[in-house]
Amino acid sequence: MLDPATAAFVATGLVAFLLIAGAQIGVSLGLGGLLGMYLTIGPKGAIAQLATIPFSTTNSFTLAVIPLFILMGSMATQAKLTTDLYTAAYNWVSRLPGGLAMTTTIASAAFGAASGSTIVNAAVFTRMAMPEMTELGYSKRLSAGCIAASGTLAAMIPPSVLMVIYAIITEQSVGILLISGLVPGILTALVFLLGIYIMARRNPEIAPMPTAVIPMAVKLRSLRNVWGIVFLFTLVIGGIYGGFFVPTYAGAVGAFGAFLIVILKRRARRDVLTETFRDAVITTATIFTVLIGGMLFSRFLTYTGLVSSISGQVLALGLPPAAYLASFALLFLVLGMFIEPIAIMIMTLPVMFPVMTSVGYDPIWLGVIAVKMAEISLITPPVGLNVYVVRSASPVPLELSDVFAGVFPFILMDGLVLLLLIAFPSIVTVLPAMIR
Repeated sequence: MLDPATAAFVATGLVAFLLIAGAQIGVSLGLGGLLGMYLTIGPKGAIAQLATIPFSTTNSFTLAVIPLFILMGSMATQAKLTTDLYTAAYNWVSRLPGGLAMTTTIASAAFGAASGSTIVNAAVFTRMAMPEMTELGYSKRLSAGCIAASGTLAAMIPPSVLMVIYAIITEQSVGILLISGLVPGILTALVFLLGIYIMARRNPEIAPMPTAVIPMAVKLRSLRNVWGIVFLFTLVIGGIYGGFFVPTYAGAVGAFGAFLIVILKRRARRDVLTETFRDAVITTATIFTVLIGGMLFSRFLTYTGLVSSISGQVLALGLPPAAYLASFALLFLVLGMFIEPIAIMIMTLPVMFPVMTSVGYDPIWLGVIAVKMAEISLITPPVGLNVYVVRSASPVPLELSDVFAGVFPFILMDGLVLLLLIAFPSIVTVLPAMIR
């Protein structure tokens, strides 16, 4: 048997090697955790954990909310709610500088209230908005950067899968965490809109203004078509906020509500529903694979005592709380350059969460900060998951370098929002305080 420190070094090395080789993050973490347990507690212990952890991880009533929220988003996509949102937003803001990019931001933020998945948001609006903006003469960098960054809003605006993951790992209230992301999510969208306006005013060539004038009657009529998103948001968040049902029930109610919308829009064909459920299953399976692999790796760290040892050593440094917060943010930012957000949370929170709460940080506020850092990591090179989604889903020719260049101003905007959340914690805590 190896000592815990050596085993951790070997297991982490295996994870890094597998990631570089292109293995899926959940598989990499799982194999690294199994190797670590094999080296520290022996083959029988490792096999026993492999036999129990996948079931114990997924056999959770709280976790049921993830596939339900994903199914709700898939149903909303098939109901063409994105098209209705985009049309309404376009009718109202297209005549402003950068109006089409603003349209994408508004529609993506609103659809985040039904999707919960950054990948779905980025893919859907890439296929919808990228050809439109290209045809109008928008800079590809602005277009792609706007779509990739706006897609991350689904990570903050409820219902958010990342919030649910954070709640499960840290044993916090899912409902309170979902509510806490609403104001920061809206704030981020507003900062994006202001940033787009400033960029378009300073350089009109990157965002030509359309010549067509849209009558007020058309604008008002388009608002009638956004009832689907309003209905789902009120149903899910209103139900949680009003105390009518717990988040898991809210996921089921929201998925059923989205199904009713599909029926009312007469899109409940067999092929459409088959595609919807298939997409939801694939996305859920991917997330659960990461969860199971991450839990295997976390169990290895827990069994060897490394979690408590590292936490104790970090606290023994006696640094001011701001230093711990800076380290927490830096850790998320660096890991986010190489690993997807769910895996980052699984790897870091078992160690960092006790440290951060011990120095006085509110766990709900910390969850929003963690999700904000995850949002930034989704568009940060060299990985930037949303960047690759936009690149692969784009119907028009698009270079990866253009997308990364386009998201850079939005990374700065996200940084500004992060500073505001740190400087004014009440932005996060105002709504949770009302329902606690």
